[in-house]
Amino acid sequence: MNKFTVKDLPVKGKRVFVRVDFNVPMSDTGKITSDNRIKAALPTINYIIEQGGIPILASHFGRPKGLRNPAYTLRPVAEHLSGLLNRPVKFAPDCVGPETEALVKTARFGDIVLLENLRFHPEEEKNDPQFAKSLADLAEFYVNDAFGAAHRAHASTEGMAKYFPKPAAGLLMEKEIVFLSRVTEQPEHPFVAVIGGAKVSDKLAVIRNLLPKVDTMLLGGGVIFNFFKAKGLEIGKSLFEPEMMREATSLLKEPKIRLPSDIVVGSSIDKTARFRNVAADAIPADWLGLDIGSAGASDFADIISRAKTIVWAGPMGLYELDQFAAGTQAVAQAIVEATARGATSVVGGGDTAAALGKFGLKKQVTHVSTGGGASLEFLEGRNLPGIAALKDK
Repeated sequence: MNKFTVKDLPVKGKRVFVRVDFNVPMSDTGKITSDNRIKAALPTINYIIEQGGIPILASHFGRPKGLRNPAYTLRPVAEHLSGLLNRPVKFAPDCVGPETEALVKTARFGDIVLLENLRFHPEEEKNDPQFAKSLADLAEFYVNDAFGAAHRAHASTEGMAKYFPKPAAGLLMEKEIVFLSRVTEQPEHPFVAVIGGAKVSDKLAVIRNLLPKVDTMLLGGGVIFNFFKAKGLEIGKSLFEPEMMREATSLLKEPKIRLPSDIVVGSSIDKTARFRNVAADAIPADWLGLDIGSAGASDFADIISRAKTIVWAGPMGLYELDQFAAGTQAVAQAIVEATARGATSVVGGGDTAAALGKFGLKKQVTHVSTGGGASLEFLEGRNLPGIAALKDK
């Protein structure tokens, strides 16, 4: 971790612009259904308050397409945050403009301000320099704690950072960089990557980047059916991307890649589906693969049990339906047990985190990334604009 962090800034008595990720799931009635992202930002917010600083919080929410839309207001988030902090949170009517500037400029120690949705302005996603400057003028320091938006070069994540001498990482951003860097740059061996999810195309760059670093790569989920097809196997109605056949055929030659020996197939994708466990070379033509099989899950668990470093990106099947959740749960349990024995385990991607949550295992791995797309791009080896914009020490 070679970036300046909020702990390197003399924030006492100063306004600190904190880009947070409060893009939380919300019901039609305006009730927040999961506050994990809000809670993840609390350490940075509390640190600034404890040091005598004034947090000016900013986030996007949903996709209002650059228009002011009451369905995407952050007001419910301000109220929820106030309850979590047990202190009032002032809500600005906009993220820029005279009224917001007046509210922010009169803020004193003890105040917390949350700005209205950044994406009510099209200039946010366009990374407009003047809009970025207007945001920067609200504070003396800039802290980015929104890892989930770090792969976007927007005004609040990249553009405004250049207006500060020491744009810094928040405590969550620091944690994400530390753990994702550890597994991609300095992993302890044996290093095992578990890659799943729906499509090969979504995970190909992760596979390509991690393959030279790992000792074993376990593939599951919809990712595997291109590989089965490349081996000449019947895959029935399973998810398949014809345009990925050349890549799958090429990757089959890699000895580090392991595919499951059996599959749970279903007659359809719904709760009433019939299902059964079959060998990988015995998928019925009119059924589709929806989970790795029991023998494959056992093989994967055995390999994971010997790992010192584990990266997991993508579930092993359609875990949302109980009859197709066993493979994902077996892998999750194996990772938890390896972690308990001292392995470092990092889970990336929104679906994978959701699967861990379903099984009640989120707190039993080393690190669950808060950024779905951002964590995958990091694992792909990409340079994330929101991180690159922060000052190196």
